[in-house]
Amino acid sequence: MSFILKNSPNARITMVATFFKKELKDLVKNFNVSLIERSFDTKDLIGRDIVICATDSYELHQQIVGLNKKSHTLTNVADTPELCDFYLGSIVSKGDLKIAVSTNGKSPTLGKRIRQYLEDALPDNTQEIIDGLKSFRDTLKGDFASKVKALNEVTNKLSDRED
Repeated sequence: MSFILKNSPNARITMVATFFKKELKDLVKNFNVSLIERSFDTKDLIGRDIVICATDSYELHQQIVGLNKKSHTLTNVADTPELCDFYLGSIVSKGDLKIAVSTNGKSPTLGKRIRQYLEDALPDNTQEIIDGLKSFRDTLKGDFASKVKALNEVTNKLSDRED
């Protein structure tokens, strides 16, 4: 949730559930999140852009997905890839560098582990590297092919691999 709110500060999130843990209630106090403590009602889907289902009821998920298909609302169903219109990726973020990792809903835990690996592997000065490459790119003259060649020569030094 913090990623969505950090990158979309105007996002309005509504959570509907028969109960919420105290830790969740405390966490959302600082965000634009409404908690509705009751059972699901079909009216909860009206005006939604995205719906994420995370209950223990496959039948309820099927019902919600069916209703959302009629209204063209995108739906993600936790741990049920076959019902999803989209998958939630694990995001690595180092300054302006964003890397999304997805297993198409088949193993979110693996996606999380790969994200953690990439976060550790990327240098702390990633933003400085990006800024430097942007400055270098802005100085390049010539046609597209020559610019790409020059950028490839510089960025090859960032890895052990040769193109």
